[in-house]
Amino acid sequence: MIGGGVGAFIGNVHRMAARLDGEIELVCGVFSSDPEKSKRSGIALGLDPERVYGSYVEMIERERALPEGQRMQFVSIVTPNHVHYAPARMALEQGFHVVCDKPLAFNLEEARHLVQLVEQTGLLFALTHNYTGYPMVKQARAMVRSGALGTIRKVVVEYLQGWLSVPLEQTGQKQASWRTDPNRSGMAGAMGDIGTHAENLAEYITGLRIEELCADLSTFVEGRLLDDDGSVLLRFENGVKGILHASQICAGEENDLNIRVYGTKGGLQWRQQYPNSLVVKWLDKPMEVLRAGGSSLAPEAIAHTRLPAGHPEGYIEAFANIYRNFARCLRARLVGEEPEPLFTDYPTVHDGLRGMLFIDRVVASSRSGATWVRMMEE
Repeated sequence: MIGGGVGAFIGNVHRMAARLDGEIELVCGVFSSDPEKSKRSGIALGLDPERVYGSYVEMIERERALPEGQRMQFVSIVTPNHVHYAPARMALEQGFHVVCDKPLAFNLEEARHLVQLVEQTGLLFALTHNYTGYPMVKQARAMVRSGALGTIRKVVVEYLQGWLSVPLEQTGQKQASWRTDPNRSGMAGAMGDIGTHAENLAEYITGLRIEELCADLSTFVEGRLLDDDGSVLLRFENGVKGILHASQICAGEENDLNIRVYGTKGGLQWRQQYPNSLVVKWLDKPMEVLRAGGSSLAPEAIAHTRLPAGHPEGYIEAFANIYRNFARCLRARLVGEEPEPLFTDYPTVHDGLRGMLFIDRVVASSRSGATWVRMMEE
């Protein structure tokens, strides 16, 4: 692991998710840019002190020098945005598979280079767009792609938070400080942090790529350097229209990622705060509420459900589905077998590039007065 020292929010989430199924073992790491803090975190996590490193360069070089059966097999990168590209690049160049937190990189140029490296090396690369791991998101995707809703016409997706309604970054709060800093977060604030999750969820469930967008970004909190609110009109493939809203100044909201997809026969709605339910509304029959754990769900949903119906499971389990699927694909690769198709479903470097394109185009559209811009790569 690179980053995510003891006390870090997302690092501990990654560790819990990675070990949930007993298929992944943390064997080494560099947990802080401060070598002493890294050592303390490694000791607290019970690692061999000889395999707790002072920098990611030292870790990758020393692990690469170990015999093949003793070295790490993949790297998990859980650092702030501006420290994704360099360790991911070095790991790929040295032959290591990669799991990386989103967004893929600091800017579009870095993202494109990582895609090239993955394609050149043939190594596995997973991006932790964790919301795609929920069983009922898998169910929604299966229903859309089976044609159950008919021809898709409309997509409405939003991600609402309220924690940055005040200038929290001015208090020294760590998560707020780096997320609102263009030197560490990148060119977008709320739209890069949570808007990319909304974009990814919409493309994942529908199977449609965004072709054009028109964005209006705002910064409501005085003195803040990046956007904290944004609205985007979307044009998908096949003439499908959409709306995306991402905000971190919606006072009182917690973590309300939600999506509605409408077709000619019916529509569906999923909310991350009530993840075990998928609401399906039909044009000509009563509304249905599908629940995780049901035996009538799609195989994709059943394969990503761990608990019996009526038992809540959520954020950690969805995160763990990405790690488990990645681990099974890597294990199959190591023994020269094909992985089971149900477990090949995890976000890749190409999804990361889509996210970086989204950030770039949204900012470009807003800066040009909310004009329509193309999102598709030429």
